[in-house]
Amino acid sequence: MKVKRWLAGALALLLVAAGCGDDDDGGDGDGVTLRLVTHDSFAVSDEVLEAFTAESGIAVEIVASGDAGAALNLSILNRENPLGDVFFGVDNTFLTRALDADLFLRHRSPAIDDIDPRFVLDDEHRVTPIDHGEVCVNFDRSTYPDGPPATFEDLADPTERGRLVVQNPATSSPGLAFLLGTIAHFGEDGWQDWWRALVANDVLVATGWEEAYYQHFSGGSGEGDRPLVVSYATSPPAEVIFAEPQPDDAPTGVLVDTCVEQIEFAGILQGTEHEDEARQLIDFMLSPVFQADMPMQMFVLPVVEGIDLPEEFVAHAAVVPEPLRLDPADIDVNRDRWIDEWTEIVLG
Repeated sequence: MKVKRWLAGALALLLVAAGCGDDDDGGDGDGVTLRLVTHDSFAVSDEVLEAFTAESGIAVEIVASGDAGAALNLSILNRENPLGDVFFGVDNTFLTRALDADLFLRHRSPAIDDIDPRFVLDDEHRVTPIDHGEVCVNFDRSTYPDGPPATFEDLADPTERGRLVVQNPATSSPGLAFLLGTIAHFGEDGWQDWWRALVANDVLVATGWEEAYYQHFSGGSGEGDRPLVVSYATSPPAEVIFAEPQPDDAPTGVLVDTCVEQIEFAGILQGTEHEDEARQLIDFMLSPVFQADMPMQMFVLPVVEGIDLPEEFVAHAAVVPEPLRLDPADIDVNRDRWIDEWTEIVLG
């Protein structure tokens, strides 16, 4: 879920233990420090991790390792000499790759029963769902006073020529998610023709989310001239929260029918020397205090049911009751081929 660059400044986080743990790893009485390997967009409030340290005696060091795909690849390459103890940030588009690499230990958190079963994609509990969100087309409200296009089909209509910017799925997580959403919508035999129609309709391809949103999108904090962009269902509340002064209404909206689901997972890395403490950290990430902190930190949604959302999310985030989905096993088998086909069609 991840809305990326509003999170700068919360990524280099090293907490010193607030007290002594009761574990045997401490030796001289000092608490254990867990290394949490994650992507560059991970963020959490200082006081939230400090609360975990105060309660458990376990400190947490954040090891930011690039974007989600790069961080996962590094952990797979270093499986025999793990970069840390816990990994956060593998999503459903790369889940099977991580599981096939035997990267994680099994752990069934007691809080798993408080999670909607649709988020639990590994019956063996090698990974635990932590957050979810949707990648969707966002629109500039000022361009569409009478209403925006609604569907994938509408985006290929000549009336929308030169208005949409997307991300390259080979270099961008939301770009890949959006490609998968079009495959889920049109099917294996139909998505290619839709992308050909987009090319004919002058779609613009950016390398990543930041370029697409800030440089080419005309809505909100964007400085471009295209009123349609692939972003997130939670982008509108971010436009309100970070605006000065804050507007009553979000300047951007979401085309709900284009939304595809992303789920982020955490797992205990094989080879950790602090397995018991790692289990405690996974459980803490499903606690109400951590789950309630995520929306304002990473602009993602909690997976634990009953967590109250910030009022800005209630007022401005899009509600997506039925996001598009693909089976992670299907993604794993076809991902590279789909990206290659997309590249040939769109970039020629």
